Amino acid sequence: MKKLNGTHVKTGSSKMDLAEQLMEDIASVKRKTGAERAVMIWCASTETFLEASDVHRDVEAFEAGLRESSPAIAPSMIYAYAAIKSGVPFANGAPNLTVDVPALTQLASDEGVPIGGKDFKTGQTWIKTILAPGLKARMLGLSGWFSSNILGNRDGEVLDDPGSFKTKEESKLSVLDYILQPELYPDLYGNFYHKVRINYYPPRGDNKEGWDSIDIFGWLGYPMQIKIDFLCRDSILAAPLVLEHDPSHRSELVSE
Repeated sequence: MKKLNGTHVKTGSSKMDLAEQLMEDIASVKRKTGAERAVMIWCASTETFLEASDVHRDVEAFEAGLRESSPAIAPSMIYAYAAIKSGVPFANGAPNLTVDVPALTQLASDEGVPIGGKDFKTGQTWIKTILAPGLKARMLGLSGWFSSNILGNRDGEVLDDPGSFKTKEESKLSVLDYILQPELYPDLYGNFYHKVRINYYPPRGDNKEGWDSIDIFGWLGYPMQIKIDFLCRDSILAAPLVLEHDPSHRSELVSE
């Protein structure tokens, strides 16, 4: 991850050393608070784009990679590994690769620890997950979907880097294919153009503005358009999702 400097940065002899430090942190917090259960939720910024490689193929290869400080093991993967080894469920709130690799899914299965998540999808992508099913339900065709964002916080600064932007872009682009199923409806969704832009604009601060210009077509191929201007705050939209994973909060809901 580029363009960020942390206030509290761990140092260690290897990435395995860092993972072991995190495991001790988890154990220490549980001891000090008396907590019987815990959950780890990744809320940090989007990491530089990564693809699965040999170091992710199984647990043995992954642990060897940790000891060798493999560059293919991202910080979120180190946190996920430490959480799973500590028996703590892990939820990924960013579009990073993280637990979507055989090594960590295998480890989670072996340890009996739940894992999940692939971005909170609280802003523009959320809007896409609302609109796309509606288009599909009415069998309205899609010619193109242009998305542009401006945001001014640390998230925007990180996404100004091409490597981090590609990770976010992959998530934003894939959601339409997943929902619309162009392989089943090629005449409607087999050739739509999808473009995503994210721009860092400091004056906007924690506010984010997402514009969507959507070109659709209906009966007899007649073209139509949908325009959306969504002014939102990602943190406010994401916070309830995080709280839902809070074990103490969930136990209160159950008791009520």
